[in-house]
Amino acid sequence: MRSRFTTWMFVLSLCMFLGFAPNASGQRQSTAPPPPVRGDPSLPPITNADDAQERLTTEMAKKAAKERAAALKIDTDKLLKLSVELKQSVDKSDENVLSLDVIKKAEEIEKLARSVKEKMKGPN
Repeated sequence: MRSRFTTWMFVLSLCMFLGFAPNASGQRQSTAPPPPVRGDPSLPPITNADDAQERLTTEMAKKAAKERAAALKIDTDKLLKLSVELKQSVDKSDENVLSLDVIKKAEEIEKLARSVKEKMKGPN
């Protein structure tokens, strides 16, 4: 009898130690906290994989649009600078002779203008 009692006490102690037995005080055991929110916290929580994929696609498109706008700003600033330099070079040159530098600047402006035009169209 003593050995059976000791065995049961050992099993009960082991269960309590490992957390298999319910809390004696009746307190609710805490659950894992929800995962951190990524993206825009004003958006409703994601309910399924399709919503998650759609939101990810939307966020990626917004990020790409911001990057494209930043690149456009840089390119248009460079285009303005090159145009001003070309104007100054043409003003300095003789009416009968254009320097090789002027022609190269004009070609660079043309190439950059085409690049800006393609970026403005966006991805297709």
